[in-house]
Amino acid sequence: MAHILIVDDSPTDASFAKKILEKQGYKTSQAKNGEEGIQKAKEILPNLIIMDVVMPGLNGFQATRQITKNPKTSDIPVIIISSKNMESDRAWGLKQGAKEFLVKPITKEKLLEAVKKQLS
Repeated sequence: MAHILIVDDSPTDASFAKKILEKQGYKTSQAKNGEEGIQKAKEILPNLIIMDVVMPGLNGFQATRQITKNPKTSDIPVIIISSKNMESDRAWGLKQGAKEFLVKPITKEKLLEAVKKQLS
């Protein structure tokens, strides 16, 4: 089964995604910020990364750019899930290499639909 890395500084949001994904049989790992997310992406080479944007230190846009530009991790699709809902945020996230940009609060259905799309 696919391994998904959840990068989010909010324990509530990370736990929500983890529960939904694990119920579907996915293996998950978590990182609390952008730096840790990049490190774990290199170590575990997950099949997919779910990335928050607003985090202390390296934000999700910066982390996504580093992951998608690194030859070792560039094949890993990144789904950004953010409270930022301006069209410019969405465009910027996709420009950093994200495959999809979803806005919080996210539903279980939207999350699973995006995950399945990226893993197929």
